[in-house]
Amino acid sequence: MTLLVVGSVALDSVETPFGKADDVLGGSATFFSASASHLCGVQLVGVIGSDYPVEKLEPLAKRGVDLTGLERAEGRSFRWRGRYRHDLNVAETLETHLGVFSNFRPKIPPAFRRAEYVFLGNIDPRLQLDVLTQIERPKLVACDTMNFWIESRRPELLELLGRVDLITLNEGEARQLTEKYNLLKAARWIMSRGPKLVIVKKGEHGAFMFSEREIFFAPAYPLEDVFDPTGAGDSFAGGFMGYLARHDDLSERGLRRAVVYGSAMGSFAVEKFSIERLLEVGAEDVEARVREFHRLVAFEQEMRA
Repeated sequence: MTLLVVGSVALDSVETPFGKADDVLGGSATFFSASASHLCGVQLVGVIGSDYPVEKLEPLAKRGVDLTGLERAEGRSFRWRGRYRHDLNVAETLETHLGVFSNFRPKIPPAFRRAEYVFLGNIDPRLQLDVLTQIERPKLVACDTMNFWIESRRPELLELLGRVDLITLNEGEARQLTEKYNLLKAARWIMSRGPKLVIVKKGEHGAFMFSEREIFFAPAYPLEDVFDPTGAGDSFAGGFMGYLARHDDLSERGLRRAVVYGSAMGSFAVEKFSIERLLEVGAEDVEARVREFHRLVAFEQEMRA
């Protein structure tokens, strides 16, 4: 199955209590692709400026990420500078320079338009809607969003909800979008507007998947060291969508396993800055961590006489 991602390709400068990194690879499409490429081929659509170090993307291309849809425009690339203090769930944005990303209008190459699985990264809902007009009969469309779009593009975001199968968002965004504090009620509010599935990311506390018939929860993997949480959510999405595209299994069992693979990939992403750790691990590492997730939550129910 083919997997398409449309999102940002950026350069990040990040400071955490454990160190800092300048002008490293970032952006929603970058993290998603680095994660999903462990499980299937990825078609990436995004934009970079004339100053972007394209050679740094070669490891992604070698892993099966098709960069045909990566537009190169004159001007500066999208850059983000942020800082995390002791609460690694909260990023403090110090600088944002959109550069060529401010004029980004996704153009889906003809070879990408038949993608069965589509992930719309965190971009303007108007652009996400436009992408859907360029795609032919996808099997599953997922999207991400953020508080800025919830505030500034609410009508367009609500329209988008009616055209996607799944949305991923963090708990704060879920409450902001629905004006409901309880996450179960928030998920039901969202599903009543279109999506069949809602994934609420809770950072270091794991992730919930809600559907009409069930709720599934996967904990975050316990790590001694978390160096950089930037991109963890996009890495989760990459693992989740990568598993679905690889196995083409949208059963409850398949979706549950996809959540665990997403959690596993997210746990790798935070172990080093940028996508460095995602490029280091291999298939055996991924499967080993998934087995560790199984041991983490598995138990035998006591049988009473």
